[in-house]
Order: sequence, then structure tokens, then C-alpha cells
Amino acid sequence: MNTKRNRIIYYVSTGLLTAFMAMAVGMYFFQNEMMQETFIRLGYPTYIIYPLATAKTLGLFSIWIGKNKSLKEWAYAGFFFDFILATSAHLMVGDGEFPMPITALVLLLTSYFSTKILK
Repeated sequence: MNTKRNRIIYYVSTGLLTAFMAMAVGMYFFQNEMMQETFIRLGYPTYIIYPLATAKTLGLFSIWIGKNKSLKEWAYAGFFFDFILATSAHLMVGDGEFPMPITALVLLLTSYFSTKILK
């Protein structure tokens, strides 16, 4: 593939991933009561909501700025595990909400592997 197409794939997938994560972070901070109910239903403790929102925000900065390669790799890994755990939790409770984390996972993998191709 050519470099221009790789850049487009990278920026579109990373931009959509950022939009997904920005919506999640916004919900964690501004619709906290609803998110607490969701976390309880999924079997997760509610005290991780704010730290998770902060980690997602820092992860996005690490991916976009990317000055430190190790930090960027850890951000991608953190998102990967977050999406896998979210998917499995939604599947386990059977609430039908699993397509969103799977979509985010596809965007994450596309972003990750397209950045590897750009090098």
C-alpha cells in the first residue's frame, strides 16, 4: 500500500477511536450515576470509574503525541485489555452492549497496525 493511503487509514481509525474514548470519558465524568449502575451490573467496582477515565485520557495523549515509543505501546496495550474486558463483561451479563467495545477494538487494532506500517 502507498504511504498516503496508510496515513489516511491511521488518522481515520485513530480519530474514530479518539471519538469513542472521548465519549466514554465524558460519560464517566458527567453521567457518573449512570456509569456506576452500569459498572455494578457488569460486576466491576465503581471506584475505578475516575481512574479509568483519567487513564483513557492519558492513553489518547500518548497515542497522538507518541514521543515515547514505550508509553505509546503501553497505551495501545491498555486500551486492548480494556476493550477485551468490556466485551467479555457485556457478553457475560447478556445485555447486548458488546458491539461497541468490539468496534473500538477493531479501530484500535487498525490504528496500531497502520502506525507500524507507516514506519
